[in-house]
Amino acid sequence: MSTSTERTSTDPPLPGRRPESPVDSGSLGPADRVPPTWTEPLAQRISRPFGGRLGRHAQVGRQWFWTPLRVVLLFAVVVLAAAWLFKAPCQVTYDSGSGPQLDWRDHRQYTAMCYTDIIPRYGMGDLASDDVFPYKTAWLENRGTPQEKVRYMEYPVLTGLFQWINARAADGWAALAALGLLPGGLTSVLYFNLSAFWLAAAWLVTVWALVRLCRRRLWDAAIAAVSPLVFVHAFTNFDALATALGTTGLLAWARRRPVLAGVLIGLGGAAKLYPLFFLGPLLVLAWRAGKAADAARAVLAAALAWLAVNLPILVLFPTGWGEFFRLNNQRPADPDSLYNVLMHFTGWAGFDGELPPGATPIVLNSVSLALFLLACAAIAWLALAAPVRPRMAQLCFLVVAAFLLTNKVWSPQYSLWLVPLAVLAIPRWRLLLTWMLVDAAVWAPRMYYYLGTANKGLPEGWFLGAVVVRDAVVVALCVLVVREVLNPSLDKVRTTLAVRPERVEDALDDPCGGPFDGAPDRFRLPTPRALLRRTPTPSRAGQGRVGVRP
Repeated sequence: MSTSTERTSTDPPLPGRRPESPVDSGSLGPADRVPPTWTEPLAQRISRPFGGRLGRHAQVGRQWFWTPLRVVLLFAVVVLAAAWLFKAPCQVTYDSGSGPQLDWRDHRQYTAMCYTDIIPRYGMGDLASDDVFPYKTAWLENRGTPQEKVRYMEYPVLTGLFQWINARAADGWAALAALGLLPGGLTSVLYFNLSAFWLAAAWLVTVWALVRLCRRRLWDAAIAAVSPLVFVHAFTNFDALATALGTTGLLAWARRRPVLAGVLIGLGGAAKLYPLFFLGPLLVLAWRAGKAADAARAVLAAALAWLAVNLPILVLFPTGWGEFFRLNNQRPADPDSLYNVLMHFTGWAGFDGELPPGATPIVLNSVSLALFLLACAAIAWLALAAPVRPRMAQLCFLVVAAFLLTNKVWSPQYSLWLVPLAVLAIPRWRLLLTWMLVDAAVWAPRMYYYLGTANKGLPEGWFLGAVVVRDAVVVALCVLVVREVLNPSLDKVRTTLAVRPERVEDALDDPCGGPFDGAPDRFRLPTPRALLRRTPTPSRAGQGRVGVRP
């Protein structure tokens, strides 16, 4: 690529030179990137069997094919293949005498820890027949029992349509297999594998966008590519769709394309709710930077994209469209929520006490929403009062983590939401891998808790203890992010060129900030004195250069 900032590894450094326009990782030469073996102790240890850390005068960037992006994507492919193998025991079938059946006998899905929501989804009444359509077709849950209920598709519209398309593709595959044109199998297993293919592609898109967002520190994206959470949860549910749309939305914003960013974020919100949370940090930072016009275009585009997907279903099938919201409203505190932890260990009956089946926990819903809104208000104050304007990724991470911690539901695959945001917000390899290992390890006690003590499973307290440890680690990550917001000289992204003191003038403000990157402050709340004691004084513009540690 021919840009003013690209150079080969043999070019001399250019002290004091700043790029004339914002650049992305695709336009940076090797000399502009930060080698992880210079900044990450974990990378240094891993490099020892291969000759140690990169030398200052080493020739890099000569490999024409194995670019960093392709290497990171290869890591992701290997982990996704392992993730599929991890779920493989749940695809085994046996001959029941009336045809092949899934071998989930003796709770195999729990003892093998291969459980996935995708395989049983095909058997639901809104997918398993050619003449059904999600949100239009109802089906009966617990048919013929006193607990019988009328149900519809319970997922947001984009995810529901994704499932329906894959179900029809699985039916078509099975029909061709019956003619001997394709290898056959149980249709629910075919459905899982078709879904897994597209979910793997979605995660690869997530990793691709993350590499582009990491820019000078692009090897940080390898942490997401090899994440233990991907190994365990890539195919547990359908959340990779939302991570792909949300992360590409952040990339579009970083490249100063607010309308495209809004469209991708809105589509992400039509797949899962969490990408819409990015709009909050975007608006607050736009207020501080005086970039209201860009933020307004992004928010309007997000609203229109979300409506374009949801409005037809809402108009045609309002009852089915509302099923997702109805179920989430009536849902009690899930086993892995902090509210359930308190109830179990204290004997507390909960905010609403004992409720009959199907009743709405009104007080719990109100408390959960109020706590999340309070957390968002605190994050907004932090964004407006911090001595240096926080980075977009830092605030997005804090908002999504606050939602998970205060929500009454934290399904295990929700942790995937945090992976790309954590890599962007706090790229400390050992810390991130520790959190990911802890979070992924919660899957084992979860499965054996679901197995039940009657089947030699774990008591609930053991599982909830693992949940508390996971939540504590996430809280610690949030505390560290807040600490770096208040002390930007500790932020590895801002001081990414500390290893190159001759290029301090190239230090970055917010690589993912798009219009915010390098923009002066237009509005700012006073910073409390206690927060200024260890914080570098910002420039008159409100941003400028932050202190670089020696």
